[in-house]
Amino acid sequence: MANDARSLEHGAQDQPNFAAEPPSERQATADEAYSVFTVTEKKLIIAMGSLASFFSPLSSSIYMPALNTISSDLHVSSTKINLSVTTYLIVQGVAPMMIAGFSDSAGRRLAYVICFTIYIAANLGLALQNNYAALMVLRCLQSGGSSGTVALANGVVGDLVTSSERGMYIAFASLGGVLGPTIAPLIGGLLSQTLGWHWVFWFLLIFAGVFFLPLFFFFPETCRRVVGDGSVPPPTLSMSVTDVIRHRNRIKAGHEVDAGKLEELRKDYKIRFPNPLSTLVVVADKEAALVLIATGLALACFYAISTGASAQFGQVYGFNDIQIALMFIPIGMGALVSAFTTGKTVDWNYRRHAKLNGFPVVKNRHEDLTNFPIEKARLQIAIPLFYLGAVAVIAYGWVMNYKVNLAGPIILLFLMGYSLTAAYQVLNILMVDIYPGKPATATAANNLVRCELGAVASAVIVPMSDAMGKGWSYTLLALIFVGCTPALFVVMKYGTRWRKAKKEKKEMHETRKKQMQTQQDLEKRMEGASAHGSTTKEKDRERLDLSD
Repeated sequence: MANDARSLEHGAQDQPNFAAEPPSERQATADEAYSVFTVTEKKLIIAMGSLASFFSPLSSSIYMPALNTISSDLHVSSTKINLSVTTYLIVQGVAPMMIAGFSDSAGRRLAYVICFTIYIAANLGLALQNNYAALMVLRCLQSGGSSGTVALANGVVGDLVTSSERGMYIAFASLGGVLGPTIAPLIGGLLSQTLGWHWVFWFLLIFAGVFFLPLFFFFPETCRRVVGDGSVPPPTLSMSVTDVIRHRNRIKAGHEVDAGKLEELRKDYKIRFPNPLSTLVVVADKEAALVLIATGLALACFYAISTGASAQFGQVYGFNDIQIALMFIPIGMGALVSAFTTGKTVDWNYRRHAKLNGFPVVKNRHEDLTNFPIEKARLQIAIPLFYLGAVAVIAYGWVMNYKVNLAGPIILLFLMGYSLTAAYQVLNILMVDIYPGKPATATAANNLVRCELGAVASAVIVPMSDAMGKGWSYTLLALIFVGCTPALFVVMKYGTRWRKAKKEKKEMHETRKKQMQTQQDLEKRMEGASAHGSTTKEKDRERLDLSD
C-alpha cells in the first residue's frame, strides 16, 4: 500500500502536457499510474460490470429449455420459435453498436441506466403477453437492453487494466458470460416445467430490478474520457454514491483534483445521440475484420450447439425441459474452467514475448504496444483452442447422430464449452489491445460479427441437421470454423506493421487538423486586428469632425 501511495504521489507530481494530446485519446504516461483505483476496487468494479453483462447470456440461455413448451403453447412450429432466438441474436449484435460509442464518450454509468431501463420494460411486457408476434418484438427489445452490457463490461476492463494485466482479470470479466450458459438453462427448465414459461420472464424482471438498484447507487464512473485515470470526479449526472465518498476521501488525503486535467476532460464531454459509425469503422479495419470473423465463427458453433440442443436432446434421448436444462451444465462448466485458467496462460505468454523483445512489464503503467507483437502473444494461445473446439464439434455431431451413451455428449459439451469460450476470450482481449482508447466500441464490433454469424447458425442448424444428418451438419460447421485460422496466421505476421501504419496515418491527420485550426485562429486574430484598426480610424475622423 505504501508503494502504491508513493506511485500515486509521483504520478500526481509529474503531470503530462494535456494540451499536446486530445483527452479523448489520451492514455497514461509511463511515469503515471494508469488507474488510481486499487487492485481490490478494480476487481470489485470489473466483477460488478461483468455481472451486469450476465443478463445478456442469461436472457438468451434461460429461454432455450422452454422452446418446445412455448412452441406447443403458442401453436407454432419449432422453426418459428427458433426464429425468436435468431432475431434475439441479430439485435444482440446491432444494439451494442449504439450504446458502445455513447459510453466511450458520455460514460459507462449513463449507458448502464439506459440499458437496464429498456431491459426491465421489455421483461414486463414478455411476462404479460401470450402472442407469437408480441414475443418476437419484445424479445428484440429485451435483447437490445441486455446486450449493450457486454460491451460496457469490456469497456470497464479497458478503463482500469493495462495489456500486461488483462489476462489476470479474465475470470472477473468473464464471470457473467460464464454463469449464463451454466445456470440459466437450469433455471429456465425448472420454471417452465413447474410454473409455466411466463415465469421465465417474471424471474428476469425481478432479478434485474434487484440488481439494478445497487448498480445505480454504487457503481462508479470509470470511462477514461470522463474521469481520466479515476482521479477526476465525474459530472453530476454520472456521479454515484461511491464517487462522492471516494473523491471526498481523496481530497482529505491531500490528493487535489488537477484543474488542467478536469478542464480538458470536460471540454470534450458531451451526451450525444448514440452513433454506430465508430463501430462500423472498427469492423472495416482489415486487422480487426480478420480477428472478428474468427471470433464470430467460434461463437457461431457455440450458438448452433446451444440452439440445437433443445430439439436434439428431446428427439434423440426423449428428455423433458428439466433434463434438457441439465445438459447445458457441462458447457457452462467448461466455460468456467476456461475463465480461471486461460488468463494465466495469456499473461504468461505476454511476459514471455516481452522478455524476448526487451519490453518492460510494469503493472498499472501505460504500455505503448506499437512495436510489440501483441497479435503473436495472443494468437499463439487462441489458435490451438480453435483446433480443439473444431474436433469436439465434429465428434459431438456424430455421437448425437448415433445416440451413444450419454457420457459421450456430456464430455464433448464440456470440451466445447472450454475451448470455444477460451478462444473467444483471448480474441476479445486482442481486440481491446488493438483499440486501447475505445474498448467498448471494439467489443461492440466483436458483438456485431459474432451475433450475426451466431444468428445464421442458430437459424439453420435444425433444418440442416434434418436434411444432412447431425454428423455431417456439425462437421461442415467445424470445417468452416477451422477454415478461418489461416487469416489469424496472417494477423500474427502483419499485425504489428498494420498497427504502425494506422498510428502514423492518425498522427498525420491530427497534425493537419492542428495546423488548420492554428491557421483559422491566426486568420480570426488578423481579422479582429483589422476590424479594430478600422474602428480606431473612424473614431479619429469623428473627433476631427466634432472639433471642426
